[in-house]
Amino acid sequence: MSELFDPVRIGIVSVSDRASSGVYVDKGLPALKEWLTRALRNPITFEERLIPDDQAGISAALVELVDTGCSLVLTTGGTGPAPRDVTPEATLAVAHRQLPGFGEQMRQISLKFVPTAILSRQCAVIRNQSLIFNLPGQPKSIQETLEGLKSDAGESLVPGIFAAVPYCIDLIGGPYLETRDEVCKAFRPKSAQRPKPP
Repeated sequence: MSELFDPVRIGIVSVSDRASSGVYVDKGLPALKEWLTRALRNPITFEERLIPDDQAGISAALVELVDTGCSLVLTTGGTGPAPRDVTPEATLAVAHRQLPGFGEQMRQISLKFVPTAILSRQCAVIRNQSLIFNLPGQPKSIQETLEGLKSDAGESLVPGIFAAVPYCIDLIGGPYLETRDEVCKAFRPKSAQRPKPP
């Protein structure tokens, strides 16, 4: 069945001084892998990085992941206002273009839960033919941000950011991503949709 879908290489980066030095177990990478595996029907090759809060090191990891063929790169952690939170700066430093709507929507989702969501500085950028975006550090927040908020009946209340990701990757020349609608229904104009495989 998987041969019906384009393979995709996805970079996942957890940014944390303490997790990368072994003070505690990283929860960001497992949360990203679990959600993406549930949400996408494509065969996925993950490239994982667990690195400290160092701007040059983060930027170097992002460039390496894009250069080795990752069409999508997601980071988790390091997006707050503390002095060591430098993930957005590292991301913007490697950007060819910015996509501010991603950060705006992420903060809208998080504001449904905590007023401190306005302190988050998450951003999204394009580098070459790859989409890179920053996510929150907590697994629950990662899921809410990607998937959006649903009613008890399963109806979408606030769209998650991932609904826009497949079409964005289409537009920048990446693989055709197929989502599982029950997790996250991707939006594409009718003219950009392929017939659905069985």
